[in-house]
Amino acid sequence: MLPGSGRDGRRRPVRASRMAGLRTTWTDAGEGEFFCPGCGGDRTYQRMRGQVRFTVLGVPLLDRGETGPVVRCAACGGRFGAEVLDHPTTARLSAMLRDAVHTVALAVLAAGGTGSRTALETAAEGARAAGSDDCTADQLALLVRVIEDEVVSHHLGRAWETGTALELHETLAPLAPHLAPAGRESILLQAARVALADGPYRPAERELLTTVGVELDIPDADVSRLLESARTPS
Repeated sequence: MLPGSGRDGRRRPVRASRMAGLRTTWTDAGEGEFFCPGCGGDRTYQRMRGQVRFTVLGVPLLDRGETGPVVRCAACGGRFGAEVLDHPTTARLSAMLRDAVHTVALAVLAAGGTGSRTALETAAEGARAAGSDDCTADQLALLVRVIEDEVVSHHLGRAWETGTALELHETLAPLAPHLAPAGRESILLQAARVALADGPYRPAERELLTTVGVELDIPDADVSRLLESARTPS
């Protein structure tokens, strides 16, 4: 039987797709660690760029531009768009959450201006639960005193409030998109419990907690609901 012929001996045309087509050649463009949506965990990745060429009989003749980049998981081999690198790794997300809870607790304590031991213990307990294992009430008390001394000695006033709002934005805004609503609400609730540990909300505390809610992208109605629910012992 002749090549390309059928069972009846007649010649069959060679399929054009076997003769000509587009072929992509991938090259390594870096590596790192990312959260793999395929594996569901932190993995090593290869960042790859593709060069598309028009080939005839397997021979590249014309460049047809680049494609990608794509991110290839070294564990499962899955390929994803480069946007997956915008999602923090599990380790990075844990660090962001830990820093957020600590920053918010310290801001609430400073806004309260009392140094209440109960408030300090509540804040330290929340910080430890979020990953700051060595956080203590005494450490927070020292930090609050330093802040208060800075405010008084430099007559910061509203400037301190503006600086605190900026710090909350820089800490919470990058974190909020990666948390479920319940996770964002839990940060605000913990902060509210710190504020309530030594009595009803002070105006400065409520204002700061409202700012926290805004930075966590919690709707205003839900912020009010959460601040009210925090008053009720669990």
